[in-house]
Amino acid sequence: MKYFFLSDGWTVGRVWEFGGLWNIHTRRRQPEIERLNLGIVEQGEKLWLYQVEDAVLMLEVKPNAEMSNSGTTIGKVVLKRLISAQQAIEHLATAEAILNQVGEL
Repeated sequence: MKYFFLSDGWTVGRVWEFGGLWNIHTRRRQPEIERLNLGIVEQGEKLWLYQVEDAVLMLEVKPNAEMSNSGTTIGKVVLKRLISAQQAIEHLATAEAILNQVGEL
C-alpha cells in the first residue's frame, strides 16, 4: 500500500497508474483509495491520511466544490506523490498534533 496526506476540503480527481490515467473500463473498477482514521495538524492545517493500492502512481487533488465557492482557495490542482508506510509514520511522529476521525485531537 501507499499513502498520502490530504487537507480538509480537498478531494481526489484523476488517478494515474503505470500506463497512464486509471482506466475504469479496463480494470473494471475504481482505484482503491481510503481515508484512514488518522490525520495530523501542520501549521494549523488538518491533513488526513489516505491509503491507496500499489498500482496507483500519482493523484490529482483539488478543492471540493464547497471550498472552491467559498473563496478560501485559489482553485488550483496539485499532483500528489505517494509515500511509503514508513514515511507516513515519520510524518505522524513529527506532527504538531495527531487527529483521529472519531474524537479529533
